[in-house]
Amino acid sequence: MTNFTIDFAKLGMDDVDKVGGKNASLGEMIASLTDAGVSVPGGFATSAEAYRTFLAEGQLAQRIAERLKGLDVSDVTALARVGEEIRNWILQTPLPAQLEKEIRAGYEGLGGGETAVAVRSSATAEDLPDASFAGQQESFLNIRGVESVLQAVKGVFASLYNDRAIAYREHTGYGNVGVALCAGIQHMVRSETGAAGVMFTLDTESGFRDVIFITAAFGLGETVVQGAVNPDEFYLYKPALDAGRPAILRRKRGSKAIKMVYGECGEFGHSVQTVQVAQEDCQRFSLNDEELTSLALQARKIEQHYGRPMDIEWAKDGDSGKLFILQARPETVRSRDQGTSIERYSLQERGEVLCEGRAIGQRIGTGRVRKLNSAKGMAEMQDGEVLVTDMTDPDWEPILKKAGAIVTNRGGRTCHAAILARELGIPAVVGCRNATEILENGTPVTVSCAEGDTGFVMSGELDFEREEAEVRDMPKLPFKIMLNVGNPDRAFAFSRVPNRGVGLARLEFILNRMIGIHPKALLELDSLPQDLQIKIRERIGGYPSPKDFIVEKLVEGIATLAAAFAPNRVIVRLSDFKSNEYAHLVGGQLYEPSEENPMLGFRGAARYRSKDFCQCFALECRALKKVRDEMGLTNVEIMVPFVRTPEEAKEVIGLLAENGLRRGEGGLRVMMMCELPSNALLAEEFLQHFDGFSIGSNDLTQLTLGIDRDSGLVADLFDERNPAVKVLLSRAIQVCKKAGKYVGICGQGPSDHKDFARWLVDEGIDSISLNPDTAVDTWLYLANKKD
Repeated sequence: MTNFTIDFAKLGMDDVDKVGGKNASLGEMIASLTDAGVSVPGGFATSAEAYRTFLAEGQLAQRIAERLKGLDVSDVTALARVGEEIRNWILQTPLPAQLEKEIRAGYEGLGGGETAVAVRSSATAEDLPDASFAGQQESFLNIRGVESVLQAVKGVFASLYNDRAIAYREHTGYGNVGVALCAGIQHMVRSETGAAGVMFTLDTESGFRDVIFITAAFGLGETVVQGAVNPDEFYLYKPALDAGRPAILRRKRGSKAIKMVYGECGEFGHSVQTVQVAQEDCQRFSLNDEELTSLALQARKIEQHYGRPMDIEWAKDGDSGKLFILQARPETVRSRDQGTSIERYSLQERGEVLCEGRAIGQRIGTGRVRKLNSAKGMAEMQDGEVLVTDMTDPDWEPILKKAGAIVTNRGGRTCHAAILARELGIPAVVGCRNATEILENGTPVTVSCAEGDTGFVMSGELDFEREEAEVRDMPKLPFKIMLNVGNPDRAFAFSRVPNRGVGLARLEFILNRMIGIHPKALLELDSLPQDLQIKIRERIGGYPSPKDFIVEKLVEGIATLAAAFAPNRVIVRLSDFKSNEYAHLVGGQLYEPSEENPMLGFRGAARYRSKDFCQCFALECRALKKVRDEMGLTNVEIMVPFVRTPEEAKEVIGLLAENGLRRGEGGLRVMMMCELPSNALLAEEFLQHFDGFSIGSNDLTQLTLGIDRDSGLVADLFDERNPAVKVLLSRAIQVCKKAGKYVGICGQGPSDHKDFARWLVDEGIDSISLNPDTAVDTWLYLANKKD
């Protein structure tokens, strides 16, 4: 009696050699995780034995081996010719009678008739810890009727010899002999009326392990996997999930312009088609908070069961609202990174930004543009060129190793091409929308993915540097190195820099980068000019109200920083935009005064006390309170900037308490930015209201010496090592030390002012807070020069 098909429920991870990695994993989850709340659609698998029996007919296996012998996969023309020939052999060969009989019986068990199923590939060398094989073989969706299922199974078998699959196995060292392909026949999830996507149990760019990264779009998930759509993106924080707290760290709304739905008669019976998404749906998120939490909890249980980071496909049935896991495999790129070294790419010059999109990897590549409309033109690609196309998918795999970088109009950070780009270490910028229109063939460009979530394509082959240092080699220091971080996009990557937390997180950077709209314009949205209303409403789509948009975006920025550096402290400085900077925000010119010297004007604590700004300040407080009290990120501390008098200090502390942020309550510590001479001279009085000082050496130097730091005319006199500045610094440090309170400085590092750093340490400074790049330079300097 043959065993050509096996029910998923009877399979486990020990059966990879019998039914392939994908089928074995589905069986493992059904058997082990169903009771834990992980929902996997039922189905059955064809076996490796069935595949080998099939290949034995007509001596297919021998013919295939002979045809592949000596094939150079870098010759894409020969690769295409050989692949097509082999696939035709397979499609023209009848299935063994016993296999056909068992498939018919299995399909009947799923409902028979016109029951919709997915027929997916599952290779015996697949979903392994060191190679994903993502998207190398075919899947066929919405297949109805047993005759169509039988044909689709042969289509799956043939796809083991897609051009991309042959090349991938060669590149990863698995060869093309001995790999068996199985089919998984699985109930379709009606995500055509719902949503689908991919999630990873780590951050795919930095390798940060404490988050679950989810991508989502409307319709069947193939558009996300293939990179045909720019999906929504979400991050959820694992410790908050485990504690039953709100866990959403980040939301980014994608364009989601198209979706894949059920179609009429296709290649193997009923199939799928792509349609436009209604504009109102594009403007909302494809999942709500409850659904995101439910998905993330399933991902967490899967990761804990397998004991390693996972790459998971999921779908939401639009009819029932239920969320399903379609497959799970080991993540194969960042999970292998032990996190013991820092690799840093940095541009040494900037060129004109031609287009931008989502950054894949954190590297920089240069080369001449090679625009290709389809994979058929692969033979034109030369080593080191920048591949530019509408959408990269696994069909491009044979030439990806040639590319200096990849740029696409469409795609998200979890599509197959992005996974392969990470595996190959190639920088890619996806979802640029109009790259093929803007970039010209043969022109030199630089593709930078080293500046956060946004990747840039710039004109010219620009100079850049790459540095690497081993974290384990870093010496101990006589003070704490903390970081200045204003960009949440890079928080996870920056957290790998040796640090003791964040000494300065500027809230205005979050306001500028993640909101970009004047707070009062959002609060008074209905009274604004119509054209401005339209512009703002487009930006805030997906959030219940303008107030919710401000608060949630601030929450997302603060919480991302807090999660990235937990349990170390993250000192968040309340907004300190000057009037000219606020005026640059959308709608800002309607609300900001024109000041002769904004640096000395309506900023810092003065704004929080003002009737014109107190409502905006209350929203900042609401966001901070949610991060600390609801999300449990109590490592967040607050810093108040530009406090002119002790009376003003007392008033601001009272305002914080009125807004639910009472100093000392729940361990909340409130710092003050020491940046005016009055702060140092009256340090005892100010410290009655605060838990410590963070010294802003730039502003303190400016105000002590009467120098506009933005003026090139007197810039040569700006020196924080000036004796007058050092007198004030010393007084502030000593008063804090005597009072037993924290004192840090946001200043230079030993790589710039070694003597100044030594002086600060001698004075008793607790920490020096540096920009991450400066911190890396400092560590590199100290690693090489122990003096």
